Amino acid sequence: MRLASYFMPTLKEDPSEAQIVSHRLMLRAGMIRQVSAGIYSWLPLGFRVLKKIEQITREEMDAAGCLELLMPTLQPADLWRESGRYDDYGKEMLRIRDRHDRDMVYGPTNEELITDIFRHSIKSYRDLPKNLYHIQWKFRDEVRPRFGIMRGREFFMKDGYSFDLDYDGALRSYFNMYLAYSRTFRRMGLSAIPVKAESGAIGGDLSHEFLILAETGESQLYYDQQITELDAESIAADADAETITQFLGRYYAAVDNKHTDWADSGVPQARRREHTGIEVGHIFYFGTKYSEPLGASVAGPDGSEVSVHMGSYGVGVSRLVGAIIEASHDSDGIVWPEAVAPFKVGLINLKPGDAACGDAARELYDGLRRAGIDVLYDDTEERAGAKFATMDLIGLPWQVTVGPKGLRGGTVEVKQRRNGDKEEVSLASALSHLSAA
Repeated sequence: MRLASYFMPTLKEDPSEAQIVSHRLMLRAGMIRQVSAGIYSWLPLGFRVLKKIEQITREEMDAAGCLELLMPTLQPADLWRESGRYDDYGKEMLRIRDRHDRDMVYGPTNEELITDIFRHSIKSYRDLPKNLYHIQWKFRDEVRPRFGIMRGREFFMKDGYSFDLDYDGALRSYFNMYLAYSRTFRRMGLSAIPVKAESGAIGGDLSHEFLILAETGESQLYYDQQITELDAESIAADADAETITQFLGRYYAAVDNKHTDWADSGVPQARRREHTGIEVGHIFYFGTKYSEPLGASVAGPDGSEVSVHMGSYGVGVSRLVGAIIEASHDSDGIVWPEAVAPFKVGLINLKPGDAACGDAARELYDGLRRAGIDVLYDDTEERAGAKFATMDLIGLPWQVTVGPKGLRGGTVEVKQRRNGDKEEVSLASALSHLSAA
């Protein structure tokens, strides 16, 4: 992509309304634009990151045996009345009425709707287990939306739902998602700590939230260092409930409102860690909380009707964009992990009017594209300092600078954004160097 024809409205100054790093940098980098309080348009650069995160999430859900579908944003209020949550959910749920005077809700979550789909489609235990998910926009009418996309009213989310015959099966589905979430966040270059959590409005009595470590996190986290080294893959997929339960409770992790005193935790002094964290995922087991009132049952092995056991599993896809920035930035701007970066390489032509620079930059640009490497080519007439500042601000993992001085020696400069390391490489080897990186 050529920057001269791209749409990336960057800002030189920090916006006055931005209170946290991610909000400030997303506005400055031209990733989002506010439409209304807590509601944003995703501009091309931000949208590319959003889609990268979405795709990693999708791939890990598919690898875990989940099946993707797509549910609508609007849902009949009658489904929520069946479950008893229509009046209980609170003002965060947007309630509307259509032209035929039917009550509708803009879904903040989908337990009722997915249960309705299940109850009309599956009737026998032989068709279990099932785990269905979608990636869709949600709306929660926060009373005080703040911190940009981190606590907005409209957000993009992966929510999945498991259906099993009994508790043991449901626990295995829950643990399967626990493993999938660990892999998902690791692929994004994040250190995610699973913490036993409250279930809130979703309900249920088994719940974990995944927090990534960030200096500007919203929760204070206390944890055993060994929880970051958990080898969950060592547990067999068909492990019994006791083995899974022991594994889930093996190491200590708690947020500030659940942590009382280190002395009560049983964690040795040398392994105690404290850090701020940001929630990016949440998994729940809630048994028959929704299947019983909505009549989601199957014929069991003995022919009797059994209400299915359910769980739900959320990943804040849009929230992750902000959370990654909170965890990975410096004084100059964003530092994207390579897996989610909007482009892998930022190519800077220091002197577009110079024939040699133009030819060399175009040669590299075309070669990178042929090699399948996402590249943003700064072919604008901006001064060199502004070009470097923009590339540091948007945080692409690699920067390649083509300038008259280097070309006289047959070289270009390659910079790694994360650590600032620079090296001169020959123009002929620049493509293979970046491909290997």
